[in-house]
Amino acid sequence: MMSTRIAIVTGAGSGIGKAVAEALAQQGDRVVVADLNQEQGRAVAAAIDGYFVATDLAQRADCQRLVNETFERYGKADILVNNAGFQHIDAIDDFPEETWDTMMAVMLTAPFLLTKYVWPAMKSQQWGRIINIGSVHSLRASPFKSGYVSAKHGLLGLTRTTAVEGGPLGITVNCICPAYVRTPIVENQIAAQARTRGIPPDEVIEKIMLEPVAVKRLIEPEEIGAMAVFLCSAAAASITGATLTMDLGWTAH
Repeated sequence: MMSTRIAIVTGAGSGIGKAVAEALAQQGDRVVVADLNQEQGRAVAAAIDGYFVATDLAQRADCQRLVNETFERYGKADILVNNAGFQHIDAIDDFPEETWDTMMAVMLTAPFLLTKYVWPAMKSQQWGRIINIGSVHSLRASPFKSGYVSAKHGLLGLTRTTAVEGGPLGITVNCICPAYVRTPIVENQIAAQARTRGIPPDEVIEKIMLEPVAVKRLIEPEEIGAMAVFLCSAAAASITGATLTMDLGWTAH
């Protein structure tokens, strides 16, 4: 792609999304920052000379508006990073049904809708890069996370299906699957896990989060940003439908 690339990054107001947006901007891409938190989203967009769109991904109309505003402002969308998500921890019999519905909407339906809406333009230009931010929980289950695990498993299925369809069209679709990343969602999860399991927060980190991994640390958001940049580069043109585990060795055993 010779002209400036246009990237849409969801959940870009903090955490992984912010790191991905910053990394793409550093490469010269123009980034559309989508987030429910307007204060954080606007701050990120201002810092990287991007464009902010307040977006509630649980609403289909907002998904359509995000893509429409991108096309109205820039005329295209070359890169889509489906990152937005949230965690809820509860035993299956206590898991709120409304929370389940919202998790599916934000983490599975929204990626499908955004992919669907950018697809014709990417197809027309015979070039596109779609990155879905999955999780080690796209591949492994943990107790008390029925909503999150189900959505992330589904996202991997969406990745593979769209990769097969996109291959002949010049569109690659890949899924980055990290273990625990040092983000607000993980920080909030520590307290929730401590409550649900009845153990101190420091034991959650040591015995729950780091116990299954070979490298005993949290992943930094910038590491995910670097992987996203690589997947959008010419060097990664042959990679599609891939499950890119950044799990510190979690799935190695």
